[in-house]
Amino acid sequence: MSENATYRTAGAGPRDVAVLGGGSFGTAMAKVLGENGHTVHFWMRDEEQAEDIRQNRINKRYMPGITLEGDIQPTTDLADAVRKAEVVLVAIPSKAFRAVIRENSQVFRDGQIVVSLTKGIEEHGFKLMSEILQEEIPRCRTGVLSGPNLAGEIVNRELTATVIAAKDPDVRRAIQELLGCEYFRVYANVDVYGVELAGALKNIYAIVAGLANALDMGENAKAMLITRGLAEMSRFAVSLGANPMTFMGLAGVGDLIATCTSNKSRNFRVGYAVGKGKKLDEAAQELGQVAEGIYTLKLVREKSEAIGIYMPLVRGLYEILYEGASINAVINSLMMAVQNSDVEFILPRTISQ
Repeated sequence: MSENATYRTAGAGPRDVAVLGGGSFGTAMAKVLGENGHTVHFWMRDEEQAEDIRQNRINKRYMPGITLEGDIQPTTDLADAVRKAEVVLVAIPSKAFRAVIRENSQVFRDGQIVVSLTKGIEEHGFKLMSEILQEEIPRCRTGVLSGPNLAGEIVNRELTATVIAAKDPDVRRAIQELLGCEYFRVYANVDVYGVELAGALKNIYAIVAGLANALDMGENAKAMLITRGLAEMSRFAVSLGANPMTFMGLAGVGDLIATCTSNKSRNFRVGYAVGKGKKLDEAAQELGQVAEGIYTLKLVREKSEAIGIYMPLVRGLYEILYEGASINAVINSLMMAVQNSDVEFILPRTISQ
């Protein structure tokens, strides 16, 4: 591919990169890396899946019909993958994230770059994945990748942009060089907490959007839900220390739009199925993949109530999914709520009149 030569000239040449997690997004990142000329140590738990990818170059379970080009080496030996890699990308579901990192913490090296691709929150202690990395492998340099990144579009080389958030400029630069190509743009941010929290929170509002779509709500109503969702998630995140301006970027409003308007989004599809009358368990089972928003919703509802942050969409969705409330009753109660300010975070004017 022409972009490979361009990339290797601009970057630092081919690298060894580990991708931990054989799901759809891990597969998408492995494909980008392989096509950019890097050696990819692609870890997954299932030996049968790994062997199938070795033989056929296709991840049939998560990305059927997509051929993985380049030097992609599937493996079930996580320690070996991490030892061989200069950079490690972690695409493990939030429920298993800490256990896998802790189990293998000794194989990570001092100064090794480890970046989370997982958009979720740990149940105990409301910990984000970057915080888990800092706790379990503090000797590593860590970061977070997030944004409007539907894996199904990335593997088809459709134009996409993402955000690498890290305090360390070398981490930001390394990820930009590794992943950047003609169809995949990588922007940088220093607000790790805000970027990561935005990625986790938007999954909740994607479920809400799926519900709205199933109920054939109009475009005005959908626009209202997305923008009020943005206000709600930024209000919550800022109370926990995030920068409000992060939510105006790709990781915030960008990711929110992508997942709230696309049936390629797993969370959107769960909401749509529930809106069409399915029980939550049925909808999740039918999906066959992890929809992180189902778990995030519970945690955010508990946390918002504990710290006193007003989140009517979170509360309403929780009542629908977990308390059996009528969708119409919840919508009516939302429409009767107090009409608050449209924009909560106003920047000072910098140009004098």
